[in-house]
Amino acid sequence: MEKLYIHPLPVRLWHWTNALGFLLLIATGLQIRYLDLFQLMPFRTAVVVHNWIGFILIANFFVWLGYYLSSDKIKVYHPELSPKKYFEASFRQIQFYGYGIFRGEPNPHHPSAYKKFNALQSMLYQIIMMLLVPIMFFTGLLLWDVGRFSSIVEMLGGVRVVDTVHVLLFIVFCGFMIVHVYLASLGHTASAHFKAMITGYEEVEDEPAQDGTH
Repeated sequence: MEKLYIHPLPVRLWHWTNALGFLLLIATGLQIRYLDLFQLMPFRTAVVVHNWIGFILIANFFVWLGYYLSSDKIKVYHPELSPKKYFEASFRQIQFYGYGIFRGEPNPHHPSAYKKFNALQSMLYQIIMMLLVPIMFFTGLLLWDVGRFSSIVEMLGGVRVVDTVHVLLFIVFCGFMIVHVYLASLGHTASAHFKAMITGYEEVEDEPAQDGTH
């Protein structure tokens, strides 16, 4: 087992801030929308906390974006430009997640400092970070002060449309977090990937030696 430094400190700080922030957004968002079902906190408190956490995560997003754009770590998000290689790698990863892992087969993806995502993760994280997260923040900002942004809200179809998009993305992110935690538990031990996001070091299994004899 080899230890590789894959998660720099700024990425780890961003990750855990994001994780805690999204959990708080989910809790306060549920309280705001379903006030009649349960009482985690007063409605007004839920609104204030939801708004402040939203602004903190918007700032956190730009810290993440600035770090990657100003460093060579942006390479981890570079897509595979060969469609053939991308689909072959994706298919291998789907096979692994679908049944290979249950048969004790090794993960076909071997992470490195500049290639920490497998083919499926690479595409998914690009969609999430560069499309879904900005839309989530944008709709949240519009709902924060509908009066101030009334012209934009009306141009997009009204409060109902903006709110529906925001809620749908809330559902998507809830699902993502559940799947994310599950997949994070699929390392060589259940806690390996979680420890890596604390220490920065991933424990990577040695690749099988190529036997040249037949």
